[in-house]
Amino acid sequence: MAMLTEEGEAFTELVLEVFRLNGLALEAGERLAGPLGLSSARWQVLGVVDHAPAPVANVARLMGLSRQGVQQTADALERDGFIEYLENPHHRRAKLISMTAKGREALRRVEGRQAIWANRLGAGMNARQLRAAVNGLREARQLLEKDASGSDEA
Repeated sequence: MAMLTEEGEAFTELVLEVFRLNGLALEAGERLAGPLGLSSARWQVLGVVDHAPAPVANVARLMGLSRQGVQQTADALERDGFIEYLENPHHRRAKLISMTAKGREALRRVEGRQAIWANRLGAGMNARQLRAAVNGLREARQLLEKDASGSDEA
């Protein structure tokens, strides 16, 4: 059986901490977005299409989620009037997700709630520590992406 190196143990601890953090962040997202008729997943989709309409597959790829999961979320958003599907000039079957005025208003309101929340929690650490954590997580994500692509198989 392979033994963990010091680096392997530290990486494992990082991944476990990210799992815990993700669960807590999703719970916080539900509390922030719920009063506006959104969930964390709905909020994420709206955040992506806020910049420009996009097909489900592109949203899923950008968010690191399954296309099917994003499709279900987008369908729910459409049913509730937060998004609409538009014809895609580049693909006959892959419609574009486009935000409605109702979706844009809900997104702006949840962004305001998130800013207050982030400022309150961010005050518990200094910006340098937070940026170092972001950089470390970004490097870990990039390693995982490289590993998933099979370019550096074990």
